[in-house]
Amino acid sequence: MNDHPRPAAEFGIRAARTDDAAETDRLHDICLRTAASGKDATGSFEDPRLPGDIFLAPHLRYAPDLAWVLARPGRPASGYVLGVADTASFEQTLEREWWPALRARHSGKPVREGSADAFARKWIDRPPTAPAEVAAAYPAHLHIDLLPEAQGGGHGSRLIHTLLGALRTRGVRGVHLGVGKANAGAVGFYRHLGFEQLVEEPSAFILGLSLEGPDGDRI
Repeated sequence: MNDHPRPAAEFGIRAARTDDAAETDRLHDICLRTAASGKDATGSFEDPRLPGDIFLAPHLRYAPDLAWVLARPGRPASGYVLGVADTASFEQTLEREWWPALRARHSGKPVREGSADAFARKWIDRPPTAPAEVAAAYPAHLHIDLLPEAQGGGHGSRLIHTLLGALRTRGVRGVHLGVGKANAGAVGFYRHLGFEQLVEEPSAFILGLSLEGPDGDRI
């Protein structure tokens, strides 16, 4: 008898199954469990789908071909990366087709001032948009979330490289993202990948990465 434990299967990357309700629910759960500056926000929201309705579901709806998941064979996803090639166009689409329905769904529902739900509702009512100069020079954007089991080991870098390769294939010149200042680990991770600070906001940075020229080719 072999008493040595079998090593865990390696994580692989595949396209998100955006038409699979079970996978979509799993991705919503990952979004919730990473919504507190990368840490678990379970129990913080009266409506636990709010984070996913803001940061996840619009990407799955309007840019499903730029969504990948990280998962072990036969297991549910442990992380994902989402992208949009043209942020300005994406934001316009959401203002026409996504935010109005979400506002109507939550209209009139009481929320406690200062709660996570109240913060989410303010985001829905007045969603931030990328500064014009950022969207012009770095038109794509990305969003990545990993559960603790998938953090480390280069899995986040692999996910991002998958997305960046797809963006380069489309001829996209640059990509940006927003990251909270409180999430020091994420800020360091992006800087290690070559992202540079473009804008400093009161509680967040906007970081950017060129996908053109020799620097972009090395990422």
